[in-house]
Amino acid sequence: MCQQTTHQKEKPPIHQWFLGMIVASIFSFAYLIIPIYLLSSACCLILRYPTTNASLAVALPMFISIIIPPLPSTFILRLLKPMLYYFDYEAIYTDDKNVRQAIAGGKNFLFAAQPHGILSFVGMCAAVSKPDDAMKVPTAAASAVLQTPLLKNLMGIFNLVDASAHNLKKILKGGGSVLIYIGGIAELFKSCRAEERLYLKKRKGFIKLALREGVDVVPIYLFGNTSVLSALKHGPLATLSRKLQVSLTWFWGKYYLPIPRDEKILYVVGKPLGLPHIEEPTQEDIDKWHAVYCDEVTKLFELHKERVPTYKHKKLFID
Repeated sequence: MCQQTTHQKEKPPIHQWFLGMIVASIFSFAYLIIPIYLLSSACCLILRYPTTNASLAVALPMFISIIIPPLPSTFILRLLKPMLYYFDYEAIYTDDKNVRQAIAGGKNFLFAAQPHGILSFVGMCAAVSKPDDAMKVPTAAASAVLQTPLLKNLMGIFNLVDASAHNLKKILKGGGSVLIYIGGIAELFKSCRAEERLYLKKRKGFIKLALREGVDVVPIYLFGNTSVLSALKHGPLATLSRKLQVSLTWFWGKYYLPIPRDEKILYVVGKPLGLPHIEEPTQEDIDKWHAVYCDEVTKLFELHKERVPTYKHKKLFID
């Protein structure tokens, strides 16, 4: 049985919509401004421009951020609730009761989400909607995000962990569950409002990891991640983004500014795939369960795309 959560049935009050726009825009503007600020601060420090004291003052927020670790916070997540109304957020949990019971009984899961998008506003809204769940199941992020001053503190409220294979293995071996974005930054540059493209064919490492550790995989589809913002897919910034595995390219939404489009978004959690525990999986084992995963992701897309106006006529391509 599906559990459905909707945060907007009618048009929200204008103040809620406006606050939601501000909250969402803080994240998108920060992703553009923080790298520029860090580069400018570094240049000021190196050149001691305009003076040594002035350059130190400019760089002070950066130094403070380096010292302060990321702090996951349910309190702050609850303050971001207007964002749910701005986007008309909805969530569907296909097998929520059984998954929760399994977790309570000691079973752990690898939650696999797609598409990545420029910024995962659907994933952020899911965390805001259920902040306690976000604290129990961390989200894996690129090392660059976790190590970049200011950015690590801003995004750290969502309970992020390093997405390295070593760290994921450590979490799963310790009995924890984790959410990962399968396509990563490579998928960002496939974002398009006309069609949906997932970078998935070559992404089989998560299946191998799940089989080895004996954890089940739960597919998640994020409708709206690729439509609320558009990205510049070429040029030096795009190339740098790919190398650093972090969004550094120029992107835009409403009014050609980094303001996300206020469109309906949908968070869909599928059923566990039922992976077996195979300590030394063969390539055939990995390919088999990867194909099962791709089929389930396709089913989720086709089953629920009609609920999202911007997706009704979209076709899904798995690259």
